[in-house]
Amino acid sequence: MTYLDLGIVIVSWNVHDLLRRCLYSVVASLRDTGLGYRVVVVDNASHDGSAAMARTEFPDAVVIENSINCGFAGGSNDGLRALGLFRQETSGRRAPRYVMLLNPDTEILGDALLRLVQYLDNHPETVAAGPQLRYGDGSLQSSRRRFPSIPALFMESTLLEQWWPRNPWARRYRMEERPATGEQIVDWLVGAALVVRSEAAELAGPLDEAFFMYSEELEWQQRIKRASRGRRPTIVYLAGAVIIHHEGRSSEQNIARRHINFNRSKLRYTRQRFGPFIAAVLRVFLLITYFAQAAIEAGKWLMGHKRDLRTARVRQYLRVIGSGL
Repeated sequence: MTYLDLGIVIVSWNVHDLLRRCLYSVVASLRDTGLGYRVVVVDNASHDGSAAMARTEFPDAVVIENSINCGFAGGSNDGLRALGLFRQETSGRRAPRYVMLLNPDTEILGDALLRLVQYLDNHPETVAAGPQLRYGDGSLQSSRRRFPSIPALFMESTLLEQWWPRNPWARRYRMEERPATGEQIVDWLVGAALVVRSEAAELAGPLDEAFFMYSEELEWQQRIKRASRGRRPTIVYLAGAVIIHHEGRSSEQNIARRHINFNRSKLRYTRQRFGPFIAAVLRVFLLITYFAQAAIEAGKWLMGHKRDLRTARVRQYLRVIGSGL
């Protein structure tokens, strides 16, 4: 059996055209590098022909079609198992040296994948590495992270951050006090493009599928570092490798559901890291912020300001409140 250097898992849901661009960019980036690689596309019950396109236009890719949307963590685990990780039976399949989680709304620029693999080859203490992410217009996208503190959980991506965007807790969480250049040791990286040593992934185990979407890569990387602690492991951000990330193209198809998934995952992580009391306080706080946002939007509707937009937002916030998170 051919020994693979890199296995790439792409979990996709109804982003047909972006998935195609992503796959073409992967092939172009790895052409003539000498790296042995395999791409696994996990389609989470799309209805836009994504799986058929991937199977037809990229015959070397492995395509897994799930009958239900099992989320990013569940889909990623399906792909990682297809590459030979986390398998109980002896199947003879040998996992690649490195595995990569890659969003379907990404495009690889130049030799970014080769750079990431070469960095890991040259730094055995590094268990995972990720690129600099940029938006479609070329501007920098935040991807470096510290593990969140309790204040950061209350400030990051909440109404408080809208009111106080430069607050120190969210800034520290996103490492905004440091320039996004060079190579940097971080606590964890956004999982839109993340390369992990297979042996480190095996030690940590699969992603936690109770995180349907969001925070799963945070919890997984924390577990990877704990499982490899005896080796003094590092996770590294490599600015010289650049990948475009058209952020949120799957989740923006249902905005209320995105809010629910994001905050449920945040609460699950908080419960695991800081205990049930802090998680309960955070849940109440989040529900209060959505009540406040619904009231603000209703007030703007009463003043006659963009009533269609205000109606849509009130409905979204009421759906989030109704979920109870």
